[in-house]
Amino acid sequence: MKKLCLTVLVAFAVITVTNAQELKSKKDVPFLPEAGDYALGIDATPFFTYFGSIISNNSGATAPTWGYLNGIQKTIMGKYYVDATTAYRAQIRLGLLGSQSESNMVTDRGNATVPTYPTMNALKENKWKNSNTNIGIGVGLEKRRGKGLLQGYYGAGINIFYSNSKDKFTYGNALAPTGSPAVVVSTTDDSFSGASNITTDTYGGDARITERKNGSSLSLGLGVFVGAEYFILPKVSFGGEFGFGLGLVKNGKSSETYESTGGAPLTVGTQTIDGANSGSTSFDNNLTGKLYLLFHF
Repeated sequence: MKKLCLTVLVAFAVITVTNAQELKSKKDVPFLPEAGDYALGIDATPFFTYFGSIISNNSGATAPTWGYLNGIQKTIMGKYYVDATTAYRAQIRLGLLGSQSESNMVTDRGNATVPTYPTMNALKENKWKNSNTNIGIGVGLEKRRGKGLLQGYYGAGINIFYSNSKDKFTYGNALAPTGSPAVVVSTTDDSFSGASNITTDTYGGDARITERKNGSSLSLGLGVFVGAEYFILPKVSFGGEFGFGLGLVKNGKSSETYESTGGAPLTVGTQTIDGANSGSTSFDNNLTGKLYLLFHF
């Protein structure tokens, strides 16, 4: 298997060098992008991992994935070529309806009737729902130069990202500290495996969160970039880039609303605790750049 892969790679290299003389394939397809071409970029790292595992006879080699260039923001990146040396760049992310949820059936703690076998305990439902929004857009201008399959480029761009999320908790057992039986916060029945919702109130008593607003985040990036790419097939290139720019991040206030029991006489109370605004500014190398594959069409 290793010999076969090496043979294929050598043959591929010979064909590439031969075709590079005219910058066209045997079917007269140009290697380099032309005016009116579009391009779509993906992360090249999984492909290197895959082929490296094959060459080393690693039995755990798995097929490469079609990955985002920015794995954290999950943005789609593309280009439009005005001419052979100028391209507009764009990236976009529209995560408008992201959500996850969890539902738990718990014992009806307000039911005074003690069941006897084989009667089952009466149950109530607790629900948690998380919703989030992630929107990102970026635009830039790219200039290219080069006389063969190896092309260099440089340019500038601006990126804007916005995100926010919140959690909503509903509980089947309403708090009733003076009921018979009494219903108070249960750190066992009221908790969720996927979210942290049990806390303490400002008096030190157990409390359960009913709503959590995690605060919005707005980030702005302005910068320049430089990179190089090599066309390994007609209209298919491998490359990488790095940049230098200004990053601004503004985080909005977060808040938690929770309910607990306390006081004299005992009663049910709610409290809302607000977080503080925060932000950051950076002027440094862009560390999110990756090796990529670019497909032109």
